[in-house]
Amino acid sequence: MRHLKKGKKFNRKTGDRKAFIKGLVSNLILRERIETTEARAKAIKPEIEKLITIGRKQNLASLRLLLSRVFSKKAAEKLYYEIAPRYKDRTGGYTRVIKTSNMRKRDGVKVARIEFV
Repeated sequence: MRHLKKGKKFNRKTGDRKAFIKGLVSNLILRERIETTEARAKAIKPEIEKLITIGRKQNLASLRLLLSRVFSKKAAEKLYYEIAPRYKDRTGGYTRVIKTSNMRKRDGVKVARIEFV
């Protein structure tokens, strides 16, 4: 039974999985829209929403938290200075997952696009 075990494993060990999700989140921040599988998009959505909520506070502690939780300094600064202030008045739901009709050629997995609202 998988009680209290949330999230997908993606057939990776814990450290690899955390780095994988961190990389996806960094790419989403830098590009503001990425195309990936539905499972990956659903997995990074709560992560990016938590980071935006932290960035909305606009204090030094939140900037340092973002720097520790995102791979690149450039991505953390973009999130803190550009993306988070956009959602100052919004209470949640900063991203959307759009399921596309495309399938990935090599394995037939459904592809989705995740972007900021």
